[in-house]
Amino acid sequence: MNILFAADVSIKKVLGGAERVLLEQTARLFERGHEIHIITRRLPIHASSSENIKNVHEWRYDINEKNSFKFLVSTIFNCQKLFKQISQKISIDLINFHQPFSAFALNLLRKTQNIKKVYTCHSLAFEEYETRNPKPSKILPRISYKINSCLRRHIEKYSISKCDLIVVLSEFTKGKLIEYYKIKPEKIHIIPGGVDLSKFEFEENKLAIRKQLGLSGEKFILFTARNLVPRMGLENLITAMKEIINSAKDIYLIIGGKGELRQKLANLISKFNLSDSVKLHGFIPDDDLPFYYQAADFFILPTKYLEGFGLVTVEAMACGTPVLGTPVGGTKEILNKFDPGFLFKDTNAESIAELILNKYKYYNDKPEEYAQLSKKCRVFVEKYYSWERNIIEIEALFTQLIKEE
Repeated sequence: MNILFAADVSIKKVLGGAERVLLEQTARLFERGHEIHIITRRLPIHASSSENIKNVHEWRYDINEKNSFKFLVSTIFNCQKLFKQISQKISIDLINFHQPFSAFALNLLRKTQNIKKVYTCHSLAFEEYETRNPKPSKILPRISYKINSCLRRHIEKYSISKCDLIVVLSEFTKGKLIEYYKIKPEKIHIIPGGVDLSKFEFEENKLAIRKQLGLSGEKFILFTARNLVPRMGLENLITAMKEIINSAKDIYLIIGGKGELRQKLANLISKFNLSDSVKLHGFIPDDDLPFYYQAADFFILPTKYLEGFGLVTVEAMACGTPVLGTPVGGTKEILNKFDPGFLFKDTNAESIAELILNKYKYYNDKPEEYAQLSKKCRVFVEKYYSWERNIIEIEALFTQLIKEE
């Protein structure tokens, strides 16, 4: 198959789950004998308008970000222009959309009407916008905010309506599509995200990894890697640490990530006198992430809302690190399947502190039981969340759709 992925992110640099899914699926489909291309916007990290990455050809169009109107117009015009150039060189069997704006531009083209199309929905675009941008208090900015949110909602709904099938990573996202976009359930296929099992490896010797990273071998380490934005619940986690440290002085929390809340979180750490117990590490490069998973005793996922799947959950577990998470979105589905006892009661700081302390007190002096738990995590991910399984299901779905012509 000649497959074109249309996205608003790039596989040049993995910054989050959207890039990770796009990179893994495109590179692995190439390995299975398909010709793979990506069309996406040109970002500041790009030195050229096209590049071959892991045998996947990524084509990039320019955008004008001076205001929302110019952004949308430049997206439509330049994406369509680039698509016409690409389609003159290759015959496209199927288009897989991964975000709404490139999808919208291509769905407006008459030339794409006879091509089979699949929309992969990671999260709803308008909800993602609202969680990343606080609602303004002044009237004019609030009007602009509302227009931006509505625009994203209608653009994504339109693009999805033009597709033959929709793929989601969780039951949670499927429910969102049915609720907000009135998509027929039979059009939606759940294919969970995966883990690169050769990269996110099981490691029993935490002390060696900690020495490599310059971390203490004496501490009980909690780790989380999140964008520092409101929906991630990091304020609640830091507040929980205030209570945790009163009962267990040797617990140490590392927060990996960057974002708008960094200063607010730093102020909270200072306010609670947690500078010796909580570290804002900053952005952790993708290649270093497995080592931090391996070094930690527990990975903490304190998300408040909109956890579409949570690749970090299965990545941590692949490294043998148990995950404690809030009962939100995809996290609830993963941990309920593994062991519901690893879910917090709710998203509040009190519930987070309570379960962390309970698990710490139980496993801290039981190394053999902890080792069994670590192995159980790895086996669980191998069984349910490998990228190999994800790609086999994606490929079968694409193949069946093309055969229906």
